Amino acid sequence: MSEPQKLRVANISIAIEPVEEMRFPSPADCNSPCWWRDGELRVLTSTGHPVLSAGSNLNHLSRIGEITYTAWRDGGRWIESVFPDEDGTLYGWYHNEPAHLIGEEYQQGRQFRLTAPMIGAVVSHDNGATWDDLSIILNGGPETLNLEKHNYWFAGGNGDFSVILDRERRYFYFLFGTYYRDVAQQGISMARMRFEDRACPVGRVWKWHNGGWTQPGLLGAVTPVIPVQADWYSPQPDTFWGPSVHWNRFLQQYVILMNRAIDPRWGQDGIYLSLTPDISDPHSWTPPVKILDEKGWYPQVIGLEEGDTDREAGESARLFIHGVSRYILRFSS
Repeated sequence: MSEPQKLRVANISIAIEPVEEMRFPSPADCNSPCWWRDGELRVLTSTGHPVLSAGSNLNHLSRIGEITYTAWRDGGRWIESVFPDEDGTLYGWYHNEPAHLIGEEYQQGRQFRLTAPMIGAVVSHDNGATWDDLSIILNGGPETLNLEKHNYWFAGGNGDFSVILDRERRYFYFLFGTYYRDVAQQGISMARMRFEDRACPVGRVWKWHNGGWTQPGLLGAVTPVIPVQADWYSPQPDTFWGPSVHWNRFLQQYVILMNRAIDPRWGQDGIYLSLTPDISDPHSWTPPVKILDEKGWYPQVIGLEEGDTDREAGESARLFIHGVSRYILRFSS
């Protein structure tokens, strides 16, 4: 193995150490959330429909099988974040790509159907095998669609996200991509929901806009916390997307890993990192810094200590990109 790459980001140092390759048991096409219950680690990977895997730790995962949704929804559902409650209830949030949101006149000659993603909520009472749909909680309005100059995959929407509960257990924070027509609303945006609203989330999520949590999750406007550098819908876009957030207890900071798209087909410039000690202050995220020149999508960490997940890690964590890990991140201050 080659020597670790070392770099400085704001007030922390990161060593990126090459290690033996590790893969999730099933392919991943989004952030892959995990949780512990009764000494067992469980992971969901999604490529339009989630697959459940489990094992004694990250090194011993085995595929269990596809999960079951108890209700139909148009288009695929990628579960990207979860929260295991103390009573055994498992809450989750999914990226949905409606198959029939946009008319057939815009689908001609396309390999993949043009859509605008939405974010929905689900709940499981059997440790992630079966999920009840609690409905859509984050989306954009029809006026936010760009049907004339779509960006290969999307014509608008809210998606490609992660969710984390703050340390005070007051709010769930959503970090998500916004693909609106208006350039001023494109980028990585934030929303939040009170902890006590997790079982009945519809209408309880509020987007960050113009300095406050003032816009509804459904159809509301946004002010991105990490705005685009160039229009998503231009011939040369330049935008961060796909944020995966975790609390790093060693650093005592929240850390985002994200992609940076630099062409209309979402070709990547690399893996970037931003951090803040205060997730309730959207202005506090540090400017994104490139940490790795990798072209794959969906960077995320899973901590290496027992009980660690994609939402919490310590001094060392496995870095996964598109469901494959070839590096360990080692943090120091």
